[in-house]
Amino acid sequence: MKFLRRRFLQLLGAAVALPAASPIAAAETYPNRPVLLIIGYPPGGSADITARLVAQWLAERLGQPFVIENRPGAGTNLATEAAVRAAPDGYTLFLVAPANAINATLYDKLNYNFIRDIAPVAGLIRFPNVVVVHPSVPAKTIPEFIAYAKANPGKLNMASSGNGSTIQMSGELFKMLTGVNLVHVPYRGGAPALTDLLGGQVQVMFDNLPTSAEYVKSGKLRGLAVTSTARSEVLPDLPTVNEFVPGYEASAWYGIGVPKETPAEIIDKLNKVINAILADPASKARFSELGASLLPGSPVDFGKFVAQETEKWAKVVKFCGAKAD
Repeated sequence: MKFLRRRFLQLLGAAVALPAASPIAAAETYPNRPVLLIIGYPPGGSADITARLVAQWLAERLGQPFVIENRPGAGTNLATEAAVRAAPDGYTLFLVAPANAINATLYDKLNYNFIRDIAPVAGLIRFPNVVVVHPSVPAKTIPEFIAYAKANPGKLNMASSGNGSTIQMSGELFKMLTGVNLVHVPYRGGAPALTDLLGGQVQVMFDNLPTSAEYVKSGKLRGLAVTSTARSEVLPDLPTVNEFVPGYEASAWYGIGVPKETPAEIIDKLNKVINAILADPASKARFSELGASLLPGSPVDFGKFVAQETEKWAKVVKFCGAKAD
């Protein structure tokens, strides 16, 4: 019995002396099972398309499935809360979007602090909106539109996909910087807003570029400018709003985040793989087809970008007094 007890204590001491598995070792074997990528949007839109492309490329490079989970609702807050509460082990990723920057001010109370509770991993892409008007609007340029709107205050209806959407915020920033009076008309989604714009029930929309591009090319809508600081290859003849309204820039964008306290080594591994994906010619070509430019960089770079976007849209939300539905 004494021998067995002595032997047990020896084994116990040896076990205590063994170092725990290091985060670096965990990162070297990561991932060894499927990874979940949560997005706050329904299937079919630009967020879903982006997430599925990135998930496919991550799976190819890391040898494990990356599974998309669509959790739409509450302005992406349902998905964000699910990501915040997930285990910080690298097996739950989150598609970060402008809504996360806007919601920080749009909602009076949230069950999380996004910048505190989600660790940035990497930026993915950004793409502009496009200022489109119904053909009945006589303006053909941004200066002409500003002049027409000022001559007809409160008579132009500006459609959006909902309160707090990037489409609304793009228009509100325009109003803030130019002093025009456009009446915001929120819809439950971009599709019904675009339908009414095509029908002439509303006159202007700062719509997502992929959605409106074909209508601009066919002449069913008149494109005035894109909202980015650089012209778009999808509609290369259109100038930027910034060319006429200094300081104006509004883009939709996506990136990847994880729950706070996820090991830095795993974040670094994901960042390197994502940057390799963004540097791949096939990925570049596919994103270019969507009218997107790339957002490569370190986790710190993406974190700074999200913080800047949060500060920027806070000013716009306060200016227009937008509230969550």
